[in-house]
Amino acid sequence: MITKTVVISIACCALVAPLAFGQGSQTATATEQLTVTGTSPVIAVEGGEAARYQPPKTLVVHQEGAGRYVLDGPGHVFNTKGERVQSKIRPGARVYVYYANTGGTRTIDHVVVD
Repeated sequence: MITKTVVISIACCALVAPLAFGQGSQTATATEQLTVTGTSPVIAVEGGEAARYQPPKTLVVHQEGAGRYVLDGPGHVFNTKGERVQSKIRPGARVYVYYANTGGTRTIDHVVVD
């Protein structure tokens, strides 16, 4: 009777052991090649300086040569370390305007204050 119990116990262990020491779930991944075509905007940089008079929450940049930029509202103004500038920009500060040119439309992406 005892030997029968021992044999049944060993048989149960033999059936359960592969489940206990087995590997976890397996996942299969499939890769597909995807081709995306399109035109990317031309990113350009132009330098200038902050204007002497700036209305509140507006950055007026006098560009080298003809023209000027006006960045109105909450824009993306950063310092050279990449940190967001939230304080007032002093007049005459050197700034770099990064803009995207898509289809003849120039859109300001961000401004870096030197």
